[in-house]
Amino acid sequence: MLGMLRARRTPVTALQLSQELGVSERSVYRDIETLRMLGAPLDGQAGVGFVLRDGFFLPNFAFSAEEVEAVILGLTWVKQRADPALSHSSDSALAKILSSRTDRLHDENAPALVSAASLSQRSDPPQVGALRDAIRRLRKVRMAYEDAVGAASERTVWPITIVYFDDVRVLAAWCESKSAFRHFRVDRVRSASVLDERYPERRSLLMRRWREQDRDWRSFLTVSDGAPG
Repeated sequence: MLGMLRARRTPVTALQLSQELGVSERSVYRDIETLRMLGAPLDGQAGVGFVLRDGFFLPNFAFSAEEVEAVILGLTWVKQRADPALSHSSDSALAKILSSRTDRLHDENAPALVSAASLSQRSDPPQVGALRDAIRRLRKVRMAYEDAVGAASERTVWPITIVYFDDVRVLAAWCESKSAFRHFRVDRVRSASVLDERYPERRSLLMRRWREQDRDWRSFLTVSDGAPG
């Protein structure tokens, strides 16, 4: 709730908060009162909306002007190109960072850099969110994949990382059917189901094996449609 309130400069109603959080309006009002008891500077009332004033909880980060511009540029890139969940998180992350600063950005000293997606740069397909979740939780993934020539296959993989290129995203994973590391363009993943089963190795060890086995991995993680899956 704090992240949602930080991300807004206009009042947000309890109904809006309840819909976004997936809870009842009664729960929202109860949590609003709890936050106020903890010292949150919340303005507003039922039927009108609530707004969080600056300076709650987060310490002031000693970012230079160029550091702030770097953060904003990176987060706006994510917002424009990432999957919906990661894109939404970029908004709340930026709001948290900026709300912690005493020298708040205004129109006269707004960042000098702006990220704009070109026509050739495609945003992430929705299944990227499921793949990121599997990587974090070390879960196997059952996926339907279509290679460059249209051949379809079903695979169970151990996802270890997603590599972001300008135009495509590539999943690096251990493929059970090939007993080897394989690389999959995420836009060719037709479906992905995260399994309850954890894969048996630590992700850090898999990453090390992947890098040692494929020391020139950047050279064959190509964006061309002719790349093998």
